[in-house]
Amino acid sequence: MSNRLPRVTAKEMIRVLEKIGFILARQSGSHKIYKNAEGRRVTVSYHGATILKPKTLKSILNEANLTVENLIDLLND
Repeated sequence: MSNRLPRVTAKEMIRVLEKIGFILARQSGSHKIYKNAEGRRVTVSYHGATILKPKTLKSILNEANLTVENLIDLLND
């Protein structure tokens, strides 16, 4: 499988985060902060249908402890 980042919108990323147990803790302007039971925190810059920039997506994946392969699998579920 390729390590190439998929083009993902903030809505799609939020759907994936909610699938793996993250819930919306709070929102500050356009930034939605999600937390899971382990205390891990992920910040998603929410602009609806706008595709996340690669650097932003990598940051979200690191915060959520996800790999590109995990993300692709979760997007296809």
